[in-house]
Amino acid sequence: MGLRLRPKAVLRCEAARTRCSGARSLPWKGAPGRSQTHRPPLNNGEGYDLASVLILGATSTIARALAAEFGRHRYDLTLAGRDREEMDALAADLAIRYGVEARVRCFDALAFETHQPDLESWLSEEPDSIVGAVVCFGYLGDHAAAKTDFAEARRILDTNFTGCMSALNIIANHFERRRSGFICAVSSVAGDRGRQSNYLYGAAKAGLSVYLQGLRNRLFPSRVRVVTIKPGFVDTPMTFGRPGLFLVASPEYVARSIFKAIQRGKDVAYIPWFWRPIMFTVRMIPEWLFKRPRL
Repeated sequence: MGLRLRPKAVLRCEAARTRCSGARSLPWKGAPGRSQTHRPPLNNGEGYDLASVLILGATSTIARALAAEFGRHRYDLTLAGRDREEMDALAADLAIRYGVEARVRCFDALAFETHQPDLESWLSEEPDSIVGAVVCFGYLGDHAAAKTDFAEARRILDTNFTGCMSALNIIANHFERRRSGFICAVSSVAGDRGRQSNYLYGAAKAGLSVYLQGLRNRLFPSRVRVVTIKPGFVDTPMTFGRPGLFLVASPEYVARSIFKAIQRGKDVAYIPWFWRPIMFTVRMIPEWLFKRPRL
């Protein structure tokens, strides 16, 4: 199962309409030997010279697939995460496969004191070329242990909400000053309704979704897109061996869908699409009934 981006002919028509409307549509001036084609626009219909995307949590399974998707469309990348060796290997692979430049930066979602100096430094190094940021890190955690172990409960909440909020505040301020760009963060359908099996993880993701909703409202006048991604079950090491999984999507499918959601300027994207009606139905179940089954 997979989704395809719009055909090149459609993109050329959109580029022509953009030029006629007076909006900026710039050719990509890549390194020698790299294709001099237009990138698919990712924000407000605009194209960019030497465009780069920042990915936080770059060694997660979804982030790796998403980095490849951006690379395939000729976007340079800034990869930020904890495992420097793994990111170096990913950057080398992207350079060989797609001819793009991938910079590697060390980032720890739980090292809050490093977020502001590090992110401001990276964004100031390339104030105009970084056109967007994607937050992909997350931690499912051990919910059974978290019921009695506050350290585990705190790690679940800090990784999935506090760390994201800390980083996104800084990124949002940068794009707001520049009055362009996009922000995308991976939330979850788990945040749409609390269940006894993962309510701590769900609470963190619910908080992230509401935070992104408020950020979207704040940044709308600045023409900065904020995209909330709500995937269902995804085939990753984080979910491997978990009981009760169904309708599991591949990381590659999720990455293609995220790219399309950013490209189309969606506010909230459920991935795969059928999770939207599923979760709408789940949210409509009365609380007196929803609290009874073991979910």
